[in-house]
Amino acid sequence: RVDRRQRQMCIRDRNLAEQMIAQLIEAGVERIYGVVGDSLNPIVDAVRASGGTQNGGIDWIHVRHEEAAAFAASAEAQVTGKLAVCAGSCGPGNTHLINGLYDAQRSHAPVLAIASHIPSEQIGTGYFQETHPERIFEDCSVYNEMAVSGHQTLRIINSGMRHAIARGGVAVVTIPGDIAIQDAVDSVPAWGDYRPGTIIPDEATVRDLADRINTAEKVSIFAGAGVAGAHDEVVQLADLAAAPVGHTMRGKEYIQYDNPFDVGMTGLLGYGEAAEGMKESDLMLLLGTDFPYDQFLPNVQTVQIDRAGEVLGRRTNTDLLIEADVAATLKAVIPHVNRKSDRKFLEKLLRKNEKIMTKVVGAYTRNPSKGKIHPEFAAAVLDEVAADDAIFTADTGMCNVWTARYITPNGKRRLLGSFLHGSMANALPMALGAQVAMPERQVISVSGDGGLSMLLGDILTASMYNLPLTIVVFNNSTLGMVKLEQLVQGFEDFGVDVPLVNYADIAAAAGFQAQRVEKAEDLEGAFQTALAHQGPSLVEIITDPNALSMPPEVEAKQIVGFATSLSKIALNRGAAEAVAMARSNLRNVSAWRQFS
Repeated sequence: RVDRRQRQMCIRDRNLAEQMIAQLIEAGVERIYGVVGDSLNPIVDAVRASGGTQNGGIDWIHVRHEEAAAFAASAEAQVTGKLAVCAGSCGPGNTHLINGLYDAQRSHAPVLAIASHIPSEQIGTGYFQETHPERIFEDCSVYNEMAVSGHQTLRIINSGMRHAIARGGVAVVTIPGDIAIQDAVDSVPAWGDYRPGTIIPDEATVRDLADRINTAEKVSIFAGAGVAGAHDEVVQLADLAAAPVGHTMRGKEYIQYDNPFDVGMTGLLGYGEAAEGMKESDLMLLLGTDFPYDQFLPNVQTVQIDRAGEVLGRRTNTDLLIEADVAATLKAVIPHVNRKSDRKFLEKLLRKNEKIMTKVVGAYTRNPSKGKIHPEFAAAVLDEVAADDAIFTADTGMCNVWTARYITPNGKRRLLGSFLHGSMANALPMALGAQVAMPERQVISVSGDGGLSMLLGDILTASMYNLPLTIVVFNNSTLGMVKLEQLVQGFEDFGVDVPLVNYADIAAAAGFQAQRVEKAEDLEGAFQTALAHQGPSLVEIITDPNALSMPPEVEAKQIVGFATSLSKIALNRGAAEAVAMARSNLRNVSAWRQFS
């Protein structure tokens, strides 16, 4: 394999586009996701001329929709920690990128988006496919500039990549097609060897934090994705402070494993005793989280630690706001924290959490119910057969619930999703990016039938590149999360159901190894066959459309709303449907009543 730096130095750049690609190569970029055409053609041709990664150049990954390109780049950036790149042609090619870029931006994924543009002389004339990329990408980027000349183009490419990496977000560089084909210039900004820094609080802040922890009788910890790399420090502090540790959806993979103080997750998708632990404490530590649902954050003394100073204190009243890295802060404060002898608060929550995880969350995971497959059971079986270092991508909606509750983290597995932007259809394109970037790892897209159908065309991308990813489709022929939203708000469910579609047949026609599972006892064998297949595979699970998830806290108004909805269903569509829904969730309801 040719050394990439050596290859970059040897390229005889004929035009600006080739110099741009040489910049990406020097920065370590290996591929661009996108759809070719129009004003993007000069850049695509420069990719071709680079010879591909096997020759020290760069690859083009041809997706079927630019939204998928942005999601794939976001996933690649998240699993590798490196800059990833996507591209869109002028007009619709650009606007198709937006949804995936919003997700990448909110997930803090370092992504460079190349937005090609109409010819410079036509800008502002209402030309064919004219948009204003420098305006439309402003809200989903940390950097957004348009090329106007040769030297300036290479400078903004360089600056865009640096912004994306240093600030953790999306950089958009808009390049008119006529700029890209200009002659090469005589000066290209060097990339250099980037070394990120660590933010450490001063001694006075460390002492203040330690004093608050030592003085408080009941301490709780709520951890987000910002505790990545700080697992051991959080667990050590929890032990000293006798603090239960709850987590967000994005924080789950970084803190739940090897953690004897874990009490689950709060929020609408939550489980366990995290909500109760925060509510009963007199000091809550928010570590590396910008958790948006303020209704789940109690009004107690709060300390927040986050590297991003701008997010401090914006979700709840905060007494001490520390702009710093979580790991560095905890390493500094732990020597000053006294181990609490009174462990009753912690032990009580751990006992309750164990019962909830066994009786409520585990209600449908042990013995499959007769009849239609319960999604909880399917997710639990998938968790058992998946590899220790599998990468899971989860569709927004009920798939978020099943992966949050039943996919077990261990420090090596990854779980990606649209956890902050909340977009449908993210799982498949994210799986594409993760599998392309990590060909040696098992990648599993946990897809809902609604999400999969939205960007279904990109199963052809998996087939085209013979990617060994596995799509697990939870097919309940309904938009499950929306249905639940309608019911708890007192509405009769409407507009959420679709005719049953055979996704296994569609996948098989696209070149997948595909299976359709309608019996719970067939799940394990189907998963094992799919995961062993050296190419794209799909397992379609026909699940109970009436299966609902129980939130960690059930409010009176939700109970009233749900009861009202069932009454409407019984009156308008017959009692049989309401009874079927109740029967489908009997174990959950019975178990929840024991602890409510």
